[in-house]
Amino acid sequence: MAGKGVMLVTGGAGYVGSHTIIQLLNNNYSVVAIDNLINCYAEKNKKPESLRRVEEITNKKVIFYNVDIKDRAALEKVFKAHKFDCVIHFAALKAVGESVQIPLTYYQNNIAGSSTLFEVMRDNNVKNIVFSSSATVYGIPQFLPLTEEHPTGQGCTNPYGKTKYFVEEILKDVCTSDPEWKVILLRYFNPVGAHESGMIGEDPSGIPNNLMPYISQVAVGRREKLLIYGDDYDTPDGTGVRDYIHITDLAIGHVNALNKINESGFKGCRAYNLGTGKGYSVMDMVQAFSKVSGKDIKYEVVGRREGDVASSYADAQLARDELNWVATKGILDMCRDTWKWQVKNPKGFQGT
Repeated sequence: MAGKGVMLVTGGAGYVGSHTIIQLLNNNYSVVAIDNLINCYAEKNKKPESLRRVEEITNKKVIFYNVDIKDRAALEKVFKAHKFDCVIHFAALKAVGESVQIPLTYYQNNIAGSSTLFEVMRDNNVKNIVFSSSATVYGIPQFLPLTEEHPTGQGCTNPYGKTKYFVEEILKDVCTSDPEWKVILLRYFNPVGAHESGMIGEDPSGIPNNLMPYISQVAVGRREKLLIYGDDYDTPDGTGVRDYIHITDLAIGHVNALNKINESGFKGCRAYNLGTGKGYSVMDMVQAFSKVSGKDIKYEVVGRREGDVASSYADAQLARDELNWVATKGILDMCRDTWKWQVKNPKGFQGT
């Protein structure tokens, strides 16, 4: 499959999807992307701007369909038009805070949509999948760093994390029922940064839910100040600690996962953490971004956000051992590339 496979990438126009497609194309995979455009910018009847730029960066083509994973008939058409070797499944609603407010929407989209996708895969005999999961499946950490052996589904603090846990369980059950399925679950920690070209990056619509785009929008003058949700956690400076991973490192992890699935001895379902193994606080990130950008980042401490945990960081040794993957970029790289993207695109993709 390596160098010749055809990949279906769901949620391909989003932040992680678009950066992963660059790595797939650079490794000579063919890519078909689907997206319902709910989390990305696209002009009417045009290819999403993120994918247009991916084509510019790689000088290769991405086939794109505006398809929602809940739409079985539309998915069937895509599967009939192409012979896929593997699916990389990113498509999901993904904001922790929002999921607490509208849980039914999250369950319908992330769980029912995924189940529909898996049924269409089965019906078309496509049984290889890399699933975009999350460290939120671990819930409130019982120990740190988090290994893949840490219990999942116990004490998940928000509906978003529960949807990732439930989809993992669905895929495990599918593998138990049919030994032809090959599944890798990639449990991301906190993806940040942007492609080194500054041409694509994280472009949330509305007020950012994630820290890094919020900081960068304050630095570029789009927002007045950063809201820090709580400074009374049991952490060194009281602010939440997370394992931030550069988006390019994360994207490369998906290529390594494909290599693993393609090994002759691989079978069943395997989970891997993708993180750096280092935890940084919100204030660490603010200070690093200020250093890289030369900007003073105004902030205000407000109450804790529902569904957040104090600390979460990875033990990524299993990915090193079995996927031959390790994160290579540090906190300053993450901030530098985010700032380059923001300066070149102060209004995100809509500024074009």
